[in-house]
Amino acid sequence: MALFFSRLRSLALMLIALITVCTLSDCFDPLDPNGNITVTFDIKQWTRDGYVARVTIQNYYQYRHVDKSGWKLGWTWANNEIIWSMSGAFAPTQGNCSSFKFQTPHSCQKSPVIADLVPNALPENRTDDCCHGGLLAAWAINPSKSFSSFEMMVGNLGANPNVRAPLNLTLMAPGPGYTCGLVEDTDPTVSSDIGGKRQVQAYRTWKSTCTYSSFVANQAPLCCVSLSTFYNPKITSCPNCSCGCREADRNTVSCIREGYPAPRSDSLDNDEIVQCTDHMCPVRVHWHVMKNYFTHWKVKLAISNYNYKRNYLNWNLLKGTLADEVALFWGIEYYNNQLVNADKDQLGAVSTQILLKKDEEKSQDQNLRGIKED
Repeated sequence: MALFFSRLRSLALMLIALITVCTLSDCFDPLDPNGNITVTFDIKQWTRDGYVARVTIQNYYQYRHVDKSGWKLGWTWANNEIIWSMSGAFAPTQGNCSSFKFQTPHSCQKSPVIADLVPNALPENRTDDCCHGGLLAAWAINPSKSFSSFEMMVGNLGANPNVRAPLNLTLMAPGPGYTCGLVEDTDPTVSSDIGGKRQVQAYRTWKSTCTYSSFVANQAPLCCVSLSTFYNPKITSCPNCSCGCREADRNTVSCIREGYPAPRSDSLDNDEIVQCTDHMCPVRVHWHVMKNYFTHWKVKLAISNYNYKRNYLNWNLLKGTLADEVALFWGIEYYNNQLVNADKDQLGAVSTQILLKKDEEKSQDQNLRGIKED
């Protein structure tokens, strides 16, 4: 039995190891190596001093979604472009437009940042497939909500514009972690019209691919894994300092001791303040083996949120195995798809019970090891 729990404790470090084994130059998600977010610029119409473009942000990650407060897309113009108008999104900062006397542009910034509109945006500000509040679902969970689009009229290029693709694309979704490649020319996008009876081709299409790196996003892991069983009172806890260490027995700028009042919403700028624990992780995933049947394990999965100021909408959990297989779990809408934040009295939590079929070719110990690998 001691050997069994020794193996489980070492496996509890697997998630941390996955995050720290890569470098900045080649870091990618080992459980979804082909995933990315693709940004497409389609020029639909030429104007007297520029063009009208439709921009689409498509999430091809199988399980990684874009949560609140939503995506923000930025770039640097190659020439002296301005944005005359937008629909389906907006530039939070207009910039200096004092040189335009008769018509005020939507944005005059050399490096604009664009944000999504909320779902209840006014009809005159909307366009097709827009306005999700910046949220993008994971491709494997809800493909129909995994993309968002907006349109913009770009100008100030003169009568014979030298049209060039934007430079230095950046994606915040909602925080750092994404690195975007060059915005390059590609085959023009072809879309359907008149109920699919007619095909319409864009004049030009530019694309960029953005990939996520946990190492770039966070220097420390964001969750840890623990385990318990019905036949042994011992709990394989998250290792101490799994996501960082704290000063003993006191409140700090990064954590609040259990039982102390949670910070006011406007009292601290740190959105990642958590309850003080030995592991110091914002999220803990706990597997409890409830029953041992002849062909199945009955397991309770509990996810706890120690973060005082952040909740997780449409959470999901990826479970990998030694056989290079992946299982994806997520909450049921309007039931348990939101992992709420912690407060003074309790942690935010969701839980479910699962029946896991045993592999008849493996021993009991090997089957239990498979439960633990997240």
